[in-house]
Amino acid sequence: MSTQRSSLSYLKWPLITTVLGLGLTGWLGWATKGDLGGIMSFLMVGAVLAALEIALSFDNAIVNANKLDEMTPVWQQRFLTWGILIAVFGMRIVFPLAIVAIFAWINPFAAMHLALADPDEYSRIIGQAHGPISAFGGTFLMMVALKFFIDEDKSIDWIEILEKRLRVWGSIRGFEIAFVLVIVLMISRSLPIQDVAPFLTSAVMGLLVFTMVEGLGTYLDNMAGSAAEIGAKGGLGAFLYLEVLDASFSFDGVIGAFALTTNILLIAIGLGIGAMYVRSMTIMLVERGSLAEFRYLEHGAFYSIFALSIVMFLQSIVHVHELITGGIGMVLIALAFYASINHNKRET
Repeated sequence: MSTQRSSLSYLKWPLITTVLGLGLTGWLGWATKGDLGGIMSFLMVGAVLAALEIALSFDNAIVNANKLDEMTPVWQQRFLTWGILIAVFGMRIVFPLAIVAIFAWINPFAAMHLALADPDEYSRIIGQAHGPISAFGGTFLMMVALKFFIDEDKSIDWIEILEKRLRVWGSIRGFEIAFVLVIVLMISRSLPIQDVAPFLTSAVMGLLVFTMVEGLGTYLDNMAGSAAEIGAKGGLGAFLYLEVLDASFSFDGVIGAFALTTNILLIAIGLGIGAMYVRSMTIMLVERGSLAEFRYLEHGAFYSIFALSIVMFLQSIVHVHELITGGIGMVLIALAFYASINHNKRET
């Protein structure tokens, strides 16, 4: 019973957020439509958006937990407080507004007015930006996945025949960058000529941002000073890395949300509810040490990240349904979880 109560305690804030969020969603439906049908339709879309966010971001929670485990308690708490605020308000509200402001050449206040007064036009502009966004997110996430597998110090392999070879290739300087650039060039050859330049520019930006964040984290970790200062600065580097990573994970969910509704407030509420569950999953994984207990769970998450990066690249050419994207990630993580349990049984 104590284990069950402990598990339920992680759901305290997500459940509170769900009740408040769905209540606000119902009120928004009434204010928009003025009838019971409007309330029910808004509640349904809000619930689907929350479920979509959870499905797409479960691998994000695993990667966050792995990085948080290396951070000092102070920086862990900062990420779990400030980080969630940035994730909910920054990526779910500010990010779509910034896209519209950039692509429509209007100021953010005009973008907010457009989102509320003409949501269809707002959604159209977001759709136009899908290709460059996918290029940036796909490049960043593929680099994240390859950085994990192409690591000569990595000692645990799940799919040995593949991962051992990747570690050998890791000795080739810049292999992962060359690999990503080949993928980017292959995808760009399938695009209409007018979309090639924005796609390549966004992909290079994703590569630069990853390199800068990785370099900053390494620089801060290696700076001279006391152990406390090094830990704090290393925490800052990890914090920045996680924020950019969370942003890349959020691209797919935010873009996919516009397929369900063009109401930016409804999108923010639905995805915000899902983000709270992801935060709680991250905390549970850290506090319970689940990544150490299930040795291949992290591998499943990074395979899922690699698959998501491929999907994001493909979305520049064809539409891939968000349920497929989330389903691939869940299947890979479930297989890794099953393999971990089998390994533990053999060990005992």
